[in-house]
Amino acid sequence: MHTAPPKKQLSLHDLIVERSKRRQFLGGLGATLAALPFTPLFGCATLPRSAPPQHAAPPDVPTPFAEVSQGIDAHFHLSPNHASQVLLRWGDPILPGAPPFSPRTISPDDQRGQFGTNCDFIAFMPLPFGSQNSDHGLLCVNHEYPSPTMMLPGFTRRKDARDKCTQEQSQMMMAAMGHSVVEVKRQGDQWNVIEGDFNRRITLLDTPMDIGGPLRGHPRMRTTLDPKGETIIGTMANCSGGITPWGTVLICEENIEHYFIGEKGDSPEAEHHDRFGLYSEPRFPFYRFEDRFHLNREENEANRFGWVVEIDPYDPASRPVKRTAMGRITRESATTILNHDGRVVVYSGDDHYFEYLYRFVSEDRFDPNHPDNNRVLLEKGTLSVAQFGTDGSFTWIPLKFGQGPLTRENGFKDQADVLLETRRAADLLGATPMDRPEDIDVHPQTGRVYVMLTKNHKRSAEKASDANPRADNHHGHILELSPPALGSEGVDHAANAGRWDILLLGGDHTNPDHRAHYHPDTSPEGYLANPDNSTFDNQGRLWISTDGAEGTLNTCDGIWVCETEGDQRALTRRFLRVPIGAELCSPQFTPDNTTLFVSVQHPGSSKGSTFDQPSTRWPDFDDLLPPRASVVAIRHQDGGVVGRG
Repeated sequence: MHTAPPKKQLSLHDLIVERSKRRQFLGGLGATLAALPFTPLFGCATLPRSAPPQHAAPPDVPTPFAEVSQGIDAHFHLSPNHASQVLLRWGDPILPGAPPFSPRTISPDDQRGQFGTNCDFIAFMPLPFGSQNSDHGLLCVNHEYPSPTMMLPGFTRRKDARDKCTQEQSQMMMAAMGHSVVEVKRQGDQWNVIEGDFNRRITLLDTPMDIGGPLRGHPRMRTTLDPKGETIIGTMANCSGGITPWGTVLICEENIEHYFIGEKGDSPEAEHHDRFGLYSEPRFPFYRFEDRFHLNREENEANRFGWVVEIDPYDPASRPVKRTAMGRITRESATTILNHDGRVVVYSGDDHYFEYLYRFVSEDRFDPNHPDNNRVLLEKGTLSVAQFGTDGSFTWIPLKFGQGPLTRENGFKDQADVLLETRRAADLLGATPMDRPEDIDVHPQTGRVYVMLTKNHKRSAEKASDANPRADNHHGHILELSPPALGSEGVDHAANAGRWDILLLGGDHTNPDHRAHYHPDTSPEGYLANPDNSTFDNQGRLWISTDGAEGTLNTCDGIWVCETEGDQRALTRRFLRVPIGAELCSPQFTPDNTTLFVSVQHPGSSKGSTFDQPSTRWPDFDDLLPPRASVVAIRHQDGGVVGRG
């Protein structure tokens, strides 16, 4: 079991010496980190720059862009010399015959053909398949959850949605969830939606999905509607995701606990459901109209959510598959890397307080000469959970039935039980509880892995650890993992151990109570809070989007660009700011970096804001329309790489 080291107050001098010894750091460390309850803040040796790039060779380092100011207002703000285009909004027709958006009369059938709400993860999949085309492709977009008070007139409280919704309104919200595949094409400076054969809506309401992996047909997956345990209707709570080397999209089912109701009794699943938080008060009314959302009527239905779902966007007739070999958690991301030996590695975080960081390694290897073989690579493999040491090392502990405590004596009958009860298995293995791990990205040149840790205000000083150093952490931080180097072959993402470091600690660097840490040259506009999603550009810069800065730093969320190498390491610059009440989700570049797509989720969802009286009407600013979650395309005014001055 990981235990916190003794507390020690470090001086700035101590930190610089420690940094110099362990990372050959080239610059200063900024202001003192006051009274941090851990000893080695920076704990991993410098990784040789030997990992082969996963993109084309990067161009020259761009001229720094002008930062956007901190603040809160109703508008979308972007760094100068860049232009934004609202490309897709909730309710926009994307399938043939779908009606225009009419928010006061929208029906389930309307929503089935329209772009869903609360867009999150974005994947840009070039057309044709296998190309690096940056002007034509498929946008694959998650729709995480409905916001009833912002979608339905007359509703002013969350309880209204749960208690007052009609069946039609409930089904409309179910149809607004899930995923959209939309063909898009750039013509000049504008992107256009193409109503082509690729366009598709995948919903919680009525999309059939196959169960794959060890849980297929398992007794704990069987229900009244699916007595064989092989087919599921729909997907929910789809947050972030990933893209596979064989051209499919992985979407993750995250906060499923908000959709079920029930009273904890003595059923076989009661303790398992309780560990997943399923007996908390539901936010949505689906259980009033469908027994499958009531735990006391259909106790196994909840077991069928909380998985990674694989979708083939290039085949509109294909069925999504829930890949159960990857484990069941409230998963934020599924960042996929092709390892040096051909195995596929997927990094994921369980986005709850004191939950864990996971890695899946496929059993079989990617075969570029036989594409059909790759479609089952996620069916078999090893799921592991991270344990962080006090010496700057980390270890991946396999979740394998029969090993260590994962035995019949502890209630696991087979590997399927271990994967279904991933959280309990990780508890028993002594994994390190984290500060809400969310998105994860891999540096395209160094191979280092960056983990967004959003926050954990529930962590006491006694529970602080080296990798999660702040008690009452309201601002979050970013962890850096270094897998072992392999010389010319890059790094080994499948190795069972590596080194870790902290890139930055969020918050206001000028406020000692925040105990923030950035590069000393970071401006007041560069301070961020609650890192959530991320991506790398071809220059190796980390683009960080946030969720929660409005409540912690008194500024709207947005994107910050961060250097991770050299004498500007941990220097963050603010690139954009979203409207009041919104979060910025899932930045995604085209292969040539000339377009950046972003999701603006739940705009206007600030305290007291409703459909009838919103705090903003972005993006339409029409008195007859509510605010709408939207995908925005961002380009530099000269058509070149995004993120330059």
